[in-house]
Amino acid sequence: MQREVYRIEKTGSIHNLQRKKELLAPPEGDEVTVEVKAIGLNFADVFSVYGLYSATPKGSFIPGLEFSGKIVKIGPNVKDFEVGDEVFGVTRFGAYTTHLNISEKTIFALPKDWSMQDGAAFAVQALTAYYALIPLAQVKEGDHVLVHSAAGGVGIMAGHIIQKKNAIAIGLVGDSVKFSILKEVGYQKFLVRSPHFKEEMKKILGGAPLKIVLECLGGRYFQDSYDLLAPMGRLVTYGSANFTPSHSFRNWFSIVYSYLTRPKIDPLSMISDNKSVMGFNLIWLWNEIDDLRKHFSDLMMLSLPKQTIGHTFTFDSMHDALRTMQSGQSIGKIVINVP
Repeated sequence: MQREVYRIEKTGSIHNLQRKKELLAPPEGDEVTVEVKAIGLNFADVFSVYGLYSATPKGSFIPGLEFSGKIVKIGPNVKDFEVGDEVFGVTRFGAYTTHLNISEKTIFALPKDWSMQDGAAFAVQALTAYYALIPLAQVKEGDHVLVHSAAGGVGIMAGHIIQKKNAIAIGLVGDSVKFSILKEVGYQKFLVRSPHFKEEMKKILGGAPLKIVLECLGGRYFQDSYDLLAPMGRLVTYGSANFTPSHSFRNWFSIVYSYLTRPKIDPLSMISDNKSVMGFNLIWLWNEIDDLRKHFSDLMMLSLPKQTIGHTFTFDSMHDALRTMQSGQSIGKIVINVP
């Protein structure tokens, strides 16, 4: 079968992401061949293109972590799916394509009331928010929870989860125009990133303890958020948008400066302050398929709303979609429609 892909031969620039035609072998074992209908974008995609993501494959690779589509072939050992089934799923890279082979263990039946775009928009960011808030941070009723980049895909799903847990969601965003989406999601309080962040947060808290922070910015907002944590508080970091390249190529001076000036937490102070910092990279769950499926099952039992899709692009406009993600101005999920 012939397919089209976006492939990176050498990381470092968006311009190195090239569209190509390739042959796809028939599915083997428990694999299915999915005709991709929609692709979900994530910040990890941008970082992998620039070679700044720790899990980026060596050598040539196809970016992309999630997709939806229709099964067109099945391998000899497939038990749970048939040709024609509509599915969505996750993959450790390889989603920027019109067709892919993937194990049936990492795909899920598309809910009846979901579109292909809904399926491609859900899994990675919902799993990230779920894993950060429940297994790691152990959010509970009444907790004050600060979420960085609250109008992004993870932030929106985090808002839904916090609301389900009857906790108090505080959203940090880059522009007040995003306050309206935060209200819809269930955030009770919100503020804009500014030099006065700590003072404004103290006013919002009004003396209440800040129990949980979902941190993805890095830089001073990491340090300030840690300082604001109450004793027994947990800061969960799952990204560092501060390192996002602002151009079509890597700017090593900017990257090195951000690295050298990154926040540094003293373990001794963590003990005396009685605060925790936890970091995770969701993609490592791909190595633990049973754990991945269990967490996904628990996530689906929360019956969260569908993800907010803020932007859609065509397969022809992949570079424009990545630049929109790179800009930091997007709301919710960016989805690619595949013809």
